[in-house]
Amino acid sequence: MDSKLSGSTVHRLHVANAQRAIDSSAQVTNNGRVDIDLESGLCKTLSLLVPPDSKFDTEPSQPAVQSEPEIPLPPPDTAAGAHSIRLNIVIQVVGSRGDAQPFVALAAELLRHGHRVRLATHDAFRDFVDGAVPGLEFFPVGGDPAELMAYMVKNPGLVPSWGSLATGDIRRKRKMVAAMLEGFWRACVEPDPATGRPFVAEAIVANPPSFAHVHCSQALGVPLHLMFTMPWTKTRRFCHPLANLSARGESGVPRGVANYVSYMAVEWLTWQGLGDIINDWRVKLDLEPVPFSEGPGLTEYLKVPFTYCWSPALIPKPDDWPAHIDVCGFFFRDPPDFTPDPELTKFLEAGPPPIYIGFGSIVIDNPEALTTTLLEAVKSTGVRAVISRGWSKLGGDQVGNEDGNVLYLGDCPHEWLFQRVSVVIHHGGAGTTACGLLNGRPTVIVPFFGDQPFWGDMVAAAGAGPAPIPQKQVNATNLAEAIHFCLTREASDAAQSMAARMRSEAGVVSAVASFHANLPLEEMRCDVLPHLASAWSVKTARGCKPVKLSKEAAEILVAESKLKRGDLKRYQSKPTHIGLRRWDPVTAAASSLAVTTAGMVTSAADIVVKPIQAFSQTSGPQHARGAPDKRSPSSLEMKRILDANIYGRPAALDVPGCPSPWAAGDRQEEEEASRAITALLGSASGVGNFLNHWAKGMLLDMPLAVTEGMRSAPRLYGGEVYDPGPVTDWKTGGRAAGKNLAHGFAEGVGGVVTGPVRGAERDGALGAARGAGVGLLNFGAKMSSGLLGLVAYSGQGLYLSARAAVHRDTRRMVEDAMRAEGEYALTAGHGKGLDIDIRVVLEKFSRIVQGVDGAADGERG
Repeated sequence: MDSKLSGSTVHRLHVANAQRAIDSSAQVTNNGRVDIDLESGLCKTLSLLVPPDSKFDTEPSQPAVQSEPEIPLPPPDTAAGAHSIRLNIVIQVVGSRGDAQPFVALAAELLRHGHRVRLATHDAFRDFVDGAVPGLEFFPVGGDPAELMAYMVKNPGLVPSWGSLATGDIRRKRKMVAAMLEGFWRACVEPDPATGRPFVAEAIVANPPSFAHVHCSQALGVPLHLMFTMPWTKTRRFCHPLANLSARGESGVPRGVANYVSYMAVEWLTWQGLGDIINDWRVKLDLEPVPFSEGPGLTEYLKVPFTYCWSPALIPKPDDWPAHIDVCGFFFRDPPDFTPDPELTKFLEAGPPPIYIGFGSIVIDNPEALTTTLLEAVKSTGVRAVISRGWSKLGGDQVGNEDGNVLYLGDCPHEWLFQRVSVVIHHGGAGTTACGLLNGRPTVIVPFFGDQPFWGDMVAAAGAGPAPIPQKQVNATNLAEAIHFCLTREASDAAQSMAARMRSEAGVVSAVASFHANLPLEEMRCDVLPHLASAWSVKTARGCKPVKLSKEAAEILVAESKLKRGDLKRYQSKPTHIGLRRWDPVTAAASSLAVTTAGMVTSAADIVVKPIQAFSQTSGPQHARGAPDKRSPSSLEMKRILDANIYGRPAALDVPGCPSPWAAGDRQEEEEASRAITALLGSASGVGNFLNHWAKGMLLDMPLAVTEGMRSAPRLYGGEVYDPGPVTDWKTGGRAAGKNLAHGFAEGVGGVVTGPVRGAERDGALGAARGAGVGLLNFGAKMSSGLLGLVAYSGQGLYLSARAAVHRDTRRMVEDAMRAEGEYALTAGHGKGLDIDIRVVLEKFSRIVQGVDGAADGERG
């Protein structure tokens, strides 16, 4: 199979083909991981979407460790020194304490740069975060990490086991994800729970499993930066950590292509499981749902900056990752102050350094059996051991074993303990792995799920430990063999060599430098107070560029009557537009028609199904005779409710102050009437949704899809495609329509003239004929797109403007929060690093208005 595929082949492949290939070929093994057959339709179809690059096709599926890799320097920190900017940064993290701990180290470095930092994560980590770094704020987002870890142990891959389906684990997990999405949004806009100090995020840092990040970023219009300890970006260099590549025989798919495809498969499966939850939540934020074809790989499509928090000495950055992705090194916090218990001190001093065994926040089904296995392995190797109880409570309430060579331990900082042990045995969390290697300790990894097998393979590839032992396969024999391997000189030397290279890195410093380097600083700076981020914009004169104002500067100018509050417009420093990519007019029209038809069919079904559901419901306890009951609506209320449902607005059935015409009637008649109204409302909403889907699909989506398909069609046969820019309102819609028509006419006519000439220069008469044909095709496609786009782009812009005018609750909430923070800075904020010289603000704004000091050339400082 030719790996150098033409661009036309790439863009001709429809997304539906990829989806069918995944459904039929991405299977789940008995440990929950995704098993991808290299000979299946998945690889053979999706490989057509892989960018042509044969450089990695002969590489193995697991990354090889370079002996002496070049350690890259941090990117230039353009937000440091005299040009510093102070931001409200929210860090969104999902996972175990080991997932949250590296971000505490990141937060400490961000605080050192003068930022205000809020760490939003599970409620269970409140005490850990509150006492970690002075000035770091904590915001609880819900979700039980212990339950999440228990679920992951049962379902270590992406697809749940039958046991989890039967016991309702999936439903509970989906509810947990929905609650955390809402919690992460509140973390972006709500005051500090402890102090009440207002907060509106001006930048977001997140790990990918938090899932809310890109959507919060879009709702606020602020920059997003992802950071993670696990490969999440497509590469030919190695397979996705959650995927297994296999083949029944000699596969025709190059290994590099198969590695790349593994990321695509995992992205599709993840979106299949969570896409509906995310889109339901987006509606609450007044955002349109993400199309199913765009949900997988959304952050890569948007080119969101990404920093990977692992050592480049262990895994160098793949050559096929773009410039906005960095590998900066592990995140290490400053060692905490720690005084060991007397029992621990006595045990460490009683003999040679013990080995360490611990599985942290992993919740194990049978901790007693695992404890027995550990004790047998320790006894057979003759070593001393410190066993961390962890969340699974290994060892129960015991202090040690009968031989006195084992000590059970509670919470103890790894930074302190790993300096005093000889070998570390753990689950393979990135942070624990990094701490062990930094201290030069040979490592045995017993992975349970997620990226843990990946880190086990990396440690083994470095020679610092044996091959990982999956937790379902661990026994006293293979664990003892692993301990013996770690006690060899070869393993110790490899671990010490890795430690020496890791000590030359500054992971957290490099990550913060990467964060600053990827900020759109000039778009973010306030024109009056350049060290603060812009939140508002105001036009001071017709034809002049709007002036960007921070929350604090805007409040001063309003208070001093230099501006009216109504003149302020919300400013977005990093607007996000999620478009629907089109490849050709045929698939574009078919896709749009399919989506419209699906919506109409579902709505038509609701016309019948919802009344049936209403009448089939049985009376609950609340309807028992004598129990309090809600009143049914009056005729005026019912008309309002019907109107609201037809136009898609929610309405309450129970309106205080309106007498019920059935108040004195029989309870049974009242219940029947209530069901009849519910059935009528459900049927009316189905009719309204049917008409909405038909009108939007046929009058807006279909013309736009064909326009975009015709505009993109020249790419199929080597032509150039002009991008008129995103359509976000009626102004950008009209602008895009005009640009698309002008460029379509100019490029179409120009292609007819220049195509034969250029073809003749390359291939003579045959080239001239080919050029003439391409020119005519381009002319037809571009002119058709230009003419149809006059209606399509303009109509889409009008629709989006109308939608924004109706769905404005989120915008108003954010604006209220920004005003509250600005007011706080001028009152309660004094003495807390928020003091601002009002005279400086007034003088600078006056110079900008008079044209003496242009906004684009604002002072820095």
